[in-house]
Amino acid sequence: MSDTIVLDLRVMPPFERHTKIFETWGNLASGGKIKIINDHDPKPLYYQFEAEYKGQFNWEYLENGPVDWSVVITKI
Repeated sequence: MSDTIVLDLRVMPPFERHTKIFETWGNLASGGKIKIINDHDPKPLYYQFEAEYKGQFNWEYLENGPVDWSVVITKI
């Protein structure tokens, strides 16, 4: 995953997380990937992507709790 941007959200204040994710997303080229690492299931983020970018992303869980979650979001 060398072409993947990794965002460890666990070290960021919660109010900065979505802003950073969508800023990074906006700078991705087609085929680009963001791997997020989080301290809770990012399901609300998935729903936000589904509402705003339906058909423009793939969502893949790599780790699904119970302590950490990691997801790769690929821009189509």
